[in-house]
Amino acid sequence: MKKSLLALLTIVSGYSLMAQEPADALRFSWTVPSGTARQQAIGGAMTSLGGDLSATFVNPAGLAFYKTGDFVISPSYRFGNNKSTYFGRQESDKNNSFIMGTTGFVMGSGSNPNKKVRNTAFSIAFNTMGKFNSDVVYRGLNTNSSYTQQYLETIQNNNIRDANQLANYYYESPFNGALAFNTYLIDTIAGGSENNYQFQSRAANILSTGLLQEQQLRTRGGIYEFALGLAANFNDKLMLGGSIGIPFLNYERTSTFTEADATTNPNNQFDYAVINEDMTTKGAGFNAKLGLIYKPAEYWRVGLAFHTPTIYSLTDKYEAYVTADVERSDNMVYTDYSLDYTNDAPAEFRYMLITPYKVMGSVSYVLREIEDVTKQRGFLTADVEYVNYKASSFHTDDEEAYASSSDETYLKSLNYAIDNVYKGAFNFKVGGEVKFTTIMFRAGAAYYGNPYKDIQGEKGHKLNLSGGLGYRDKGYFIDLTYVHSLNRDVHYPYRLQYAPYEAATVKTNGGNLLLSVGFKF
Repeated sequence: MKKSLLALLTIVSGYSLMAQEPADALRFSWTVPSGTARQQAIGGAMTSLGGDLSATFVNPAGLAFYKTGDFVISPSYRFGNNKSTYFGRQESDKNNSFIMGTTGFVMGSGSNPNKKVRNTAFSIAFNTMGKFNSDVVYRGLNTNSSYTQQYLETIQNNNIRDANQLANYYYESPFNGALAFNTYLIDTIAGGSENNYQFQSRAANILSTGLLQEQQLRTRGGIYEFALGLAANFNDKLMLGGSIGIPFLNYERTSTFTEADATTNPNNQFDYAVINEDMTTKGAGFNAKLGLIYKPAEYWRVGLAFHTPTIYSLTDKYEAYVTADVERSDNMVYTDYSLDYTNDAPAEFRYMLITPYKVMGSVSYVLREIEDVTKQRGFLTADVEYVNYKASSFHTDDEEAYASSSDETYLKSLNYAIDNVYKGAFNFKVGGEVKFTTIMFRAGAAYYGNPYKDIQGEKGHKLNLSGGLGYRDKGYFIDLTYVHSLNRDVHYPYRLQYAPYEAATVKTNGGNLLLSVGFKF
């Protein structure tokens, strides 16, 4: 079973003009949303607490605690250091970025103790639901495989035996290897005859002495969501709410992979190769969030929330070029561009992505749980969240007339791979606050569980530790929070079906400084 899954992963990693792979589905769903400084200080736990604009994106029922209105703006600054290990060698790179957390306003209708519906609240808010800014670099000496072998496996899987057939096939699908073939990284083996050629990877031919490999990966962009929330308070016991979200996704990736002869031998028919790839993914989606908060007894709140899958309409644009020196007698360094095969424009593919659903449960203990929140003295809260990562799926865009049966077949194979390499995972969030008149002290933690099924040794998690201060007086409030992140993930520069391949382990140690400023109206 594991062998067949590895084969499938190999196939979907290098298929035709499409740039999607299982990692894309995880990338756009395994995110840590931003929020207000108050919410982030308590580990992001907001499912049963409420009384914060960020409830719009967690459990909209929490908006029902508002009797008046708030306006909030939440800028933040994130900084991080990525440490990557590849074949025992460690490298590091840094990245800093500005993020806008939960920003907007919420308006309450006031309190009417003589009606079943004591009050309602409405919110319009913006939030950064995921940030992709990262710089990763890793290097190592590989004696097991070459990047170019994935092109060679494509030839074998398609039973190509003729150089002209190969050239025509690659002209239709340049990202499957035309660039490698035209730069002689993939070449015919001498002694073949018509319709009976065999092919070789020049880089793979020198694996006994090793290849020096380097991956430089730069990613930018994020998921930015606008949402409308509505909630109602029933008898100060039950709060119900819902929100509609419109997320905008922007992802940019620049990859430069280099492999070079580890020796100084000028006659082994390979010196170096550089594979450059640029891809952008852009689009918008739609989702909904529903929730309730119930007070079973004094001091206690229980919360439940459900996030529907986000349905995205996305467009990928992709281009690449390869430069290689295979020590030919003409002493030429060859370069080939994908734009030569795609009418001088990036290859483009439109599709639908459906992300996983989320289910959340929570309990909070509020000290002095009374209507006058100024007299409350603190709280403890905890959330548990389940995310079914394997429920992600890709689909053809029904509005695109050019969507072919081969596209549908490919995406079905991709969805099968997602089902078998990812799993559902639990996330845990805890936090608390102690209040001294106008000053508040907060602390929290959040743990995001491993989404991988461990097919090839994959393991990942995210851990956030947070603390902050708050000040509230005369209708104005200021919150300041620091969140320290300790994350672990894996990155594969390539995957192979018939040869071993290695993942780089990426550990991120970073921080996020958040400020929320607001006033009541």
